[in-house]
Amino acid sequence: MSNITVEELKEKAIQLRQTAVTMVYHAQSGHPGGSLSAADFVTALYFREMNVNPEDPEWADRDRFVLSKGHVAPIQYAALAHRGFVPMETVKTLREYKSPFQGHPDSKKCPGIDISTGSLGQGLSCAVGMALAGKLDKKDYRVFAVIGDGEAQEGQIWEAAQSAVKYKLDNLIVFLDDNGLQIDGPTDEIMPNLDLEKKFEAFGFTTKRIDGHSMEEILETLDEVKNVKDGKPKCIVCNTIKGKGVSFMENVVGWHGKAPNEEEYEKAMEELARGLNA
Repeated sequence: MSNITVEELKEKAIQLRQTAVTMVYHAQSGHPGGSLSAADFVTALYFREMNVNPEDPEWADRDRFVLSKGHVAPIQYAALAHRGFVPMETVKTLREYKSPFQGHPDSKKCPGIDISTGSLGQGLSCAVGMALAGKLDKKDYRVFAVIGDGEAQEGQIWEAAQSAVKYKLDNLIVFLDDNGLQIDGPTDEIMPNLDLEKKFEAFGFTTKRIDGHSMEEILETLDEVKNVKDGKPKCIVCNTIKGKGVSFMENVVGWHGKAPNEEEYEKAMEELARGLNA
């Protein structure tokens, strides 16, 4: 969908936010805060950047997407529904029995999910394996992984990063959702006073910090890294706002894993419809 405009992508991001909030409201369970913070770059990936085919979700040459911070599944599910992988009428079935939309991404239940995730810290290792397989099989597909700033406290993230550098996986692009509501952890002991961008750079990644809510900057950065074959994996650190687009959710830790009541839901949908702070 490379012909989609920036303005159309911004509108699509609002729609994905509305769908994600709707899912959590009807389930009365889920994680709205991180879903909203990741909405803009997830939109850019699914509707402009990634080479995928909703009619053939397991197409061998597709780009891969790994949601390592699997608890923000509603935003990925929203993208899959709007992209045509699953019927839109299923969006109100989040966490229901037999729903394609389980509490965390389930590749056996939902078309378009490349791997089941949810245990924080493990998804990047899976993405590294996919990217290495692509190299060994001489495939051109790319692997996009989304991790969280809090998740970066997991040692396995940095073991995966080391492996990505060792095997020169320049087909791996990591999006780090850095909403600033959780401090850095274990790596501070070996690399004090370095932010996450610098940490990935120190491990050998090509890194860049961007405004994770600027569609223009997201697209510009994706264009920059698209054809760079320098033997180095990429990490795009996104400055984001947890709960972005809903005034009473923004920068509030309590909305990490909380469902809105009816009044809050109506207010959220109204604000999103106006494109609040978009």
